[in-house]
Amino acid sequence: MSDRVRCTCRRCAIRNLMGPAVITTIGILFLLGEFRGGYLSIWNTFPVIFIVIGAILLASSLAPTEGHIDPSMPQAPPPAVPPSSYQGPAQGHGQ
Repeated sequence: MSDRVRCTCRRCAIRNLMGPAVITTIGILFLLGEFRGGYLSIWNTFPVIFIVIGAILLASSLAPTEGHIDPSMPQAPPPAVPPSSYQGPAQGHGQ
């Protein structure tokens, strides 16, 4: 499993829908081509793919970036545990 932190802001969440939306659109276009034949073939309806891609890009550019995590920036190490809250091993055990 990767230690990479994934961003969960709305912009990244919408952009992550690009692949599934395009695959689903292509599947629906092929299905329509099989049902109706000539007029709704993939060659006549492929601009719909560009419309779906444009709609997703537009939605992601308008979405807020609150809480965005830049994957190219190194992540800060977790904060150290203050010495006063450290319990340590129980005395007398394991000796």
